Amino acid sequence: MRKFTAALSFGLLAALALPALGNDVAVLDWRQALLASDAAQRSMQELDNRLAGQQQEAQTLGEELSRLQQRLQQEGQNLPDAERQSLIQEFQQKGSRFEQLRQQLMEEQMRAEQTFLQQAEPKLEQAVEQVISRHGVAVLVEPQGVLHSDRDLPNLTGEVVEILNSL
Repeated sequence: MRKFTAALSFGLLAALALPALGNDVAVLDWRQALLASDAAQRSMQELDNRLAGQQQEAQTLGEELSRLQQRLQQEGQNLPDAERQSLIQEFQQKGSRFEQLRQQLMEEQMRAEQTFLQQAEPKLEQAVEQVISRHGVAVLVEPQGVLHSDRDLPNLTGEVVEILNSL
């Protein structure tokens, strides 16, 4: 009889706790929160300013490569061999420089993102903890992780952005 009473009590407790648990679930898109923060915007602007010269060079090279390719396709058969070879060599050199610049820009962007994430992680954790405490959240999920919900879950992303901006 004691086991039955304990089982019944446990079952009632669990049944009462389930609705409360449903209210304690919220959604947070932490990537969006970080990217929307003022610090991320400043970091991206600084990166753009620092790489502006290389980006401009890459854009100019891309335009020159396009022009050279078009000329080779349209006039290549009619050009003297020496001139055609010269154009091909120029195209290859500029293509090589373009690829080198593109690689450097990608690497610098990845380094900047990694540095930003390392610096922002403690602040993100602090902001998330504040929001979790404020709303009494027991389960926090990413929007992509929600397969089904009978109701709209509170999205705390905007509030996390506000806190990140205040830190």
